[in-house]
Amino acid sequence: MLIVPKLKIKNNAVKRIAVLTSGGDAPGMNAAIRAVVRTTIALGSEAMGIQRGYAGLLEGLVHPLVPSSVANIIQRGGTILRTSRCPEFHKVSGRKKAIEILRRQGVDSLVVIGGDGSFRGAHLLHQESGIPVIGVPGTIDNDIPGTDDTIGFDTAVNTGIQLIDKIRDTASSHDRIFLVEVMGRHSGMIALHTGIGGGAESIIVPEVKSSLDSICESIDRGVRRGKTSSIIVVAEGCQFGGVTPLAKELEKRGYSTKIAILGHTQRGGSPSAHDRLLSSTLGAVAVHALLSGVKEGMVGVKGREVQITSFKKITGKPAVLPAELLLIAKNLAV
Repeated sequence: MLIVPKLKIKNNAVKRIAVLTSGGDAPGMNAAIRAVVRTTIALGSEAMGIQRGYAGLLEGLVHPLVPSSVANIIQRGGTILRTSRCPEFHKVSGRKKAIEILRRQGVDSLVVIGGDGSFRGAHLLHQESGIPVIGVPGTIDNDIPGTDDTIGFDTAVNTGIQLIDKIRDTASSHDRIFLVEVMGRHSGMIALHTGIGGGAESIIVPEVKSSLDSICESIDRGVRRGKTSSIIVVAEGCQFGGVTPLAKELEKRGYSTKIAILGHTQRGGSPSAHDRLLSSTLGAVAVHALLSGVKEGMVGVKGREVQITSFKKITGKPAVLPAELLLIAKNLAV
């Protein structure tokens, strides 16, 4: 159970709160949107939705939301507000235009659901306008410092493990080595958790250099123990450049491999119970924070406690892969 901070609601000037989703979609974003909208309305303010993230904001795609607007979405993957990348928002001129649109629409506070890039934009928007902005961490990579968990991570890992279980059936039946690529261009968090949960013989992540010799030794060690198949989980951003180059290197050493790229299957699908609860809690606390006078920051989880951390403490900083989990993964592969 998460411990929610006690935030005293003030009778302030926050009358209209807008919400947008930005960057890559993540299962649970809809649950967070729902929580923001319904909490905003329950506490006496108006809710607005911004379509297609920052790009939609620049196009003026801002519209009112009511409780029925977010009915029957908690179980849906993706985001009903849709999302996009927005290079124009990186420019001062783009953010100036966005600020003008927010003010014209009467929006006096903003909730941004997204990852590090989205929060950098949110931080700059707040600095340049004074408009209060709270970020809700929505990214399957779980690579944002200041929070132990992000919306969509649990679902992505569960999806990866379910697919690895299916792949292992085939690997065992045909005595094969399978290289399974999971998402994670800069972070190995999905690979690490999926690999441990899926019983992988090796886990290759961007943060740790893995020699080809060590990978081969892991395979050979299993063979000496009587194993006829192996699962190697590879983060897409690893040093080898993904599973295809790694497979070619292993083929040169005489190993016959098969490739499975899970890709965007990990982004989609109905969010897990964990992600629904996390999303609902963080979305609600984001609104409470704005109505209690918090001006900027991300609402996240540390241990069991929901906390608010200033954007300047987290944006542009890499999350650290837990050394303890890396050691556990290594020992379990013996």
